[in-house]
Amino acid sequence: MTIRKILVVDDSPTERHVLKILLTGHGYEVITAESGEEGIAKARSELPDLILMDVVMPGLNGYQATRTLTRDPLTRNIPVIVCTTKGQETDRIWGLRQGAQDYLVKPVNGQELLAKIAAL
Repeated sequence: MTIRKILVVDDSPTERHVLKILLTGHGYEVITAESGEEGIAKARSELPDLILMDVVMPGLNGYQATRTLTRDPLTRNIPVIVCTTKGQETDRIWGLRQGAQDYLVKPVNGQELLAKIAAL
């Protein structure tokens, strides 16, 4: 699968900016969402090739949004990589059980993220 368009879902303007700079600098088209609800709506309307999902957000959290997206026939084939400050092994396992393809702990290592994207 060739990844071209990436949806970044994160309530932190700083995190969205840092990821957008990193990813656009490597040729990816980046769209952003500030909440789980907005992330689901943009995933359905934009159909990105990949979603980077924060967990800790007001309203619908990243686990709930990931579960919704990976169970929706329209978006279930879009891989989700969780990018969060929640670094416990139980958090990682829970994220993967919601349907995430991978799980990274913030601060995200740019080279590690790019390698994971390239491997998809």
